[in-house]
Amino acid sequence: MRPLRLLSLVLALALPLAAAAQQITVSAAASLTDAFKALGPKFEAVKPGATVRFNFAASGVLLQQIAQGAPVDVFASADQETMGRAAEQKLIDTATRRNFASNALVLIEPLRGGAGVRSLQDLAGPGVRKIAVGKTATVPVGRYTRQVLEGAGLWSVLEPRFIQADSVRQVLDYVARGEVEAGFVYRTDAAVMGDKVRIAFAPATAVPVSYPAAVVADSRQKALAGEFVAFLSSDAAREVLARHGFGTP
Repeated sequence: MRPLRLLSLVLALALPLAAAAQQITVSAAASLTDAFKALGPKFEAVKPGATVRFNFAASGVLLQQIAQGAPVDVFASADQETMGRAAEQKLIDTATRRNFASNALVLIEPLRGGAGVRSLQDLAGPGVRKIAVGKTATVPVGRYTRQVLEGAGLWSVLEPRFIQADSVRQVLDYVARGEVEAGFVYRTDAAVMGDKVRIAFAPATAVPVSYPAAVVADSRQKALAGEFVAFLSSDAAREVLARHGFGTP
């Protein structure tokens, strides 16, 4: 009987380790917060025993964390440029890289008491003193914003009015609280606070707003991480993403 008791003890000790082995950490762009929080339970439902943990921040910040050795299994960025840098630094398994969603850049203003902005040129008017923009070094929405404003010849003109934000959600908060007259976010973010902000218009971006995801090169759960990346293109995931305002890739 002693061998059987020993085997039972080994199995009992191994079970918690097996459960822990089925956990992955997904670092995702801040604009994906609500959609991914809804996707997590759906993925766990089709993968019994698996657990998904999320880490949300600006894509550039997430890339820095991964480069510094943060234990991440999946990286989901709000732009191709940041994911491209991850590939150049060999931080992702490029064979697993997939585009799974699209979005649109919009200009928002407070729902009540806004300046009534209708065009990019209106941002240079006296009614707009502060404009929230994402930091171009780390926040993809900031780079999309810069491309649009430079194309209109307004970046340097408006720069003294910029309030720099650490993420697209911080831009949203600044506008929602009425601390700035305008801000550039994604259409999906504006929908989150539809009771506090309104979309003034959607400027055309030279580069489409698309979201790629990939398995992190140092992931210890590459198989499960790969399944999560693949799940993002499933019908179930696309239904959730569409409900949160995201388009197809």
